[in-house]
Amino acid sequence: MANAGVQRTLALIKPDAVNRAAEIEKVITEEGFTIVERRQVTLSQADAETFYAEHKGKPFFETLIEYMTSGDVIAFILSGDDAVARWRQVLGPTKVSVARQEAPSSLRARFGDPGNDSKNGTHGSDSLTSAQREIKFFFPDLTLEAALTGEGAKEYLSHTVSPLLVRGLTELCRERPEEPITWLADWLLANNPNKP
Repeated sequence: MANAGVQRTLALIKPDAVNRAAEIEKVITEEGFTIVERRQVTLSQADAETFYAEHKGKPFFETLIEYMTSGDVIAFILSGDDAVARWRQVLGPTKVSVARQEAPSSLRARFGDPGNDSKNGTHGSDSLTSAQREIKFFFPDLTLEAALTGEGAKEYLSHTVSPLLVRGLTELCRERPEEPITWLADWLLANNPNKP
């Protein structure tokens, strides 16, 4: 399959796996994803019903809502090449028993409840469209610009980032502060051309 390019997707650690969040985050970074944003929240019944509205009327809907409101969830925006499909692969099959058999190193096999196929511990958007909707649900105030690639990225680096760094490093050489890294970080924050 051809590389789909840099994408963003939503990842959730569900209530029964929150106590294993550090291990799951380690897998996220080891798999090459960038964590763009992270948020821990307890879903209300209304929130859970809105998030899972596509499943309303299905036999498992009430149990799913009860599960998702039983404690905190941790939501992540992950970024990476072909992030939607790759994250789904890292998760493994939806049912814990199937994941344990077919993908024993997957997150759902490792962190899902072996006694309950529905309590799979993790979630991932199933398409780019779902990812956009789900990210907006958990991070409604966050504005994400499309990731630059190819010539657009090169142009941004050469016209915006490089000149800013040259100015900052020049000032750093003039000032010669005791803590050069901290000084440069503060200077870059103060001179960020993208700040509101």
